[in-house]
Amino acid sequence: MNYLRRPRGFYGRLFRLALPLILQNLITTSLGFVDTFMVGLLGQEELSAVTAANSPIFLVQVVVFGLISGLTVLVSQYWGKGDIDAVNRAMGVAFYFGVTIASIFALALFLFPEGVMSLVTNNDRLILLGAPYVRIVGISYIFNAASSVYVGMQRSTENPAMGLTVFAISMFLNTCLNYIFIFGKFGAPAMGVTGAAVATLASRIVEFLITAGYAIRCRRVPLRPRALFQPGRDMVHSFIKYSSPVLLNESLWGLGTTVMVSALGHMTVSTDILAAHAIMGNVDKFATVACFGIAGASAVIVGKKIGEGASQDEVYSLSWCLLLVSILIGACVSLGLAIALPFFFIPYLFPLFQLQSLAMDIAVKMCLVHIVMMPLRAFDITNITGVLRAGGDARMAAVIDIVPLWLIAVPMTALTGLVLNAPIIFVCISLQAETICKPFWGTWRLKSRKWINDITRS
Repeated sequence: MNYLRRPRGFYGRLFRLALPLILQNLITTSLGFVDTFMVGLLGQEELSAVTAANSPIFLVQVVVFGLISGLTVLVSQYWGKGDIDAVNRAMGVAFYFGVTIASIFALALFLFPEGVMSLVTNNDRLILLGAPYVRIVGISYIFNAASSVYVGMQRSTENPAMGLTVFAISMFLNTCLNYIFIFGKFGAPAMGVTGAAVATLASRIVEFLITAGYAIRCRRVPLRPRALFQPGRDMVHSFIKYSSPVLLNESLWGLGTTVMVSALGHMTVSTDILAAHAIMGNVDKFATVACFGIAGASAVIVGKKIGEGASQDEVYSLSWCLLLVSILIGACVSLGLAIALPFFFIPYLFPLFQLQSLAMDIAVKMCLVHIVMMPLRAFDITNITGVLRAGGDARMAAVIDIVPLWLIAVPMTALTGLVLNAPIIFVCISLQAETICKPFWGTWRLKSRKWINDITRS
């Protein structure tokens, strides 16, 4: 616990970096929860269809998140050295990769929506409802990829408030447009599930325009077009070396999560368990906003410290401090969920979504598993996405994140849900079985100190 003893002002700086990220995630999650609620008002089938449709969309999101995480590894260390040209070059490479990958996904979703939906569920009704949603919403992530790259650069240069503002406006607009297009308000046609996709596309376009306007006027980290659009072979090589493991990590993690949702979609109780999963997915996002905020701030702090030339002992001590803070936050979140389950979730939240009795029972069991796992998940989030990646150890971070998912969680979910038809509580535990293994492996890697690397050196 001596690692928690820091110089005066350290925790103030940590929370000044983390708070905008927490608020950004909180706003996004809150409005996403409202979106889920609006779709849920259409019926449990519609809610299940959107949950299934968002599984392939989730792959696009994690790929973009992977690019941003890889960008953070480079930008935070170059920021520590004050190299603005290198920051622009790294951003340029991420922009090219992000927009290209998002465009490929969007084309596949637009041309083959029914085929994509059939990979997630064999329920014909859910495929029919979800296909129009998939076709439209995929296009929105082309704009989101471009915006997210710039916002990620600003966050990595200690300006997380910019992303908070942009995404708050985007999500608020998305919610308002959802209300208009889903239910047909103010003279607009009632488009149902398709209306939710139209609202998402419109809000992402506005988000991109706001980001582009800010980037043109920003003087704190000015755009340097030559470096941005001609990043150079050396920067491409560095980005691929340190970002491709992160991108592979997030892609395989997203694919594994999608496979598990697909397993749920092929169970005999698919409609009930997908509806419960949709509700608890939003609860999980609320529960982890602080964890991801601390992880994002940790990546910037650790990366900058390495870029400034700090010793290994100093970086190691700093990292343990950040990890202990994340565990304490995870424990507080667990306590909050334990109080909310009997006093808010069961009597008020779950009935609000008109869940049937089986779906409500599944949601309760999922919440119980979340309560137990949250401190361990908080450690994993900060260690993998914050500390290890910031030290340039993206490859081992990917191994620690992916191997337990694919060798433990995915097989257990398929086995308990599809083969054994096990009691629902075992399916819920299987969905998060990876969480039990990661902290031991992550701690071993942390203690080795092999993850501390200055990647800006020639």
